Order: sequence, then structure tokens, then C-alpha cells
Amino acid sequence: VVHAVGSAVKSLKVGDQVAMEPGVPCRRCVRCLEGNYNLCPDMAFAATPPYDGTLAKFYRMPEDFCYKLPSNVSMQEGAMLEPTAVAVHFCRLAKVSPGHKVVVFGVGPVGLLTCKVARYVFGATTVVGVDVNEKRLAFAKEHGATHVYQSKSGSTPQQSAEVIIAECGLGDGADVVIDASGAEPCIQTAVYVARNGGTFTQGGMGKTDIMFPIGIMCGKELHVTGSFRYSAGDYQLALDMIASGKL
Repeated sequence: VVHAVGSAVKSLKVGDQVAMEPGVPCRRCVRCLEGNYNLCPDMAFAATPPYDGTLAKFYRMPEDFCYKLPSNVSMQEGAMLEPTAVAVHFCRLAKVSPGHKVVVFGVGPVGLLTCKVARYVFGATTVVGVDVNEKRLAFAKEHGATHVYQSKSGSTPQQSAEVIIAECGLGDGADVVIDASGAEPCIQTAVYVARNGGTFTQGGMGKTDIMFPIGIMCGKELHVTGSFRYSAGDYQLALDMIASGKL
């Protein structure tokens, strides 16, 4: 809730309920000027050392990084704006499009939201959630995933991918695969699940160094990208979709 505003603030007033985008970039570097301010080398991100987090009574933020919540968006829903923006960024980078078959590895909070965003915002018709946790998968099936698959130990990444493709009706593979787990076996399996010429987006962070099937990636000519937080337009799109009831 806005407690005070500076003299130059135009869009907010005391008492407004807002969601904060917790990273403030320099606004001057090349990455900022091209719209990729999440990659700003001088980003001041709350909760990332040396910057303090937001578990304080008051926290100062620039006006344009505070998003006023519409009257139909609760404070609880506003709190979900940050992870939803991460999911939006995943899907935008992966270029999820209407009719796409999408597989999401890891259906924790961000992965679950990625399933919802891929299906209800970007128009994917098949969304597969993959996880080791049966309860998470059941929840995902009710909130965005059209199919779910419980990972099992003892299978190679290629074997797991073949089962996922067969059981979930993916044909020649997924158009887009997004890893929100950071787990090495998931990342390896994801490469095998993607179709030739498909897209693999890595967002989950695990170990710094892993074994990666680069030969398969090259042979399939996959479009591979990393995803980090969120950038220009992601927060606003997330808010618009929550306010519209799509999420």
C-alpha cells in the first residue's frame, strides 16, 4: 500500500494498492536501452546481495516499477504477479503460439504458472506438466496442464522422453519445452522431448555445471535460450491477464 509519494509522481497516490517489480535497472546501459533491463549489470534487485529485501515496514521504489492493482485484483492476487511475470517471460522467450504443444518440467509455483500462461494466455493446445511429486501433478492437471507425467528413476533421459511423447500424444515431439526445475535429469530429458527445429528454454536454476546432450541439440537444430526473471512488458501483461480473469 502506498504510504507516501514524491512531488513528481503522477500515477499513484497515498492509499493505492500496488505490486512492486523488485528490480530497478540503471536505465542507461545497452541492455536497458534495448529493452532487456533484466540483464542490466547494475541491476538493484531486492533480496539479492548487497541489496536488502522487502521484509521491512517501508520500502522505496520508483513510480514506474509500482503497478497499481485494479479494484478487482486482491492483494493476494497481486502477490502472485512476480512469479506470473517469470512465467510470462518464459513463454515470450520461447515464442509459445496458438496450437503449440508445450512441455513444462517442474510444476512448482513458477512451473505451474507457466502451464497456465502457456495455455490460457499464449494459446497452447497441449500442455504437459512433468514432475516427481504426485500431488503437484494432480494440482497442475486442475490448473493449466492438459496432461501430466510423473518422472520415475531408473530410466534414461531418452527413454523418459519416448514415454512422455507417446503417453501425451506429442507426435514428433513438443514444439516448446520449458524447464522450470533446474534438475539435471529434467534438462537432459527436455532436449529429447523437443521436436526437430523446436524450442528449449531453460529457466530453472540448479547446478552451475551439468552433463548436457549437445549432440542431440545440434542434430535437432533446437532453438535454445536461457530465461532470467522478467523484462519490459512482462509485469504489465501478467497484471492484465490476472485482472481479466484468464489466470
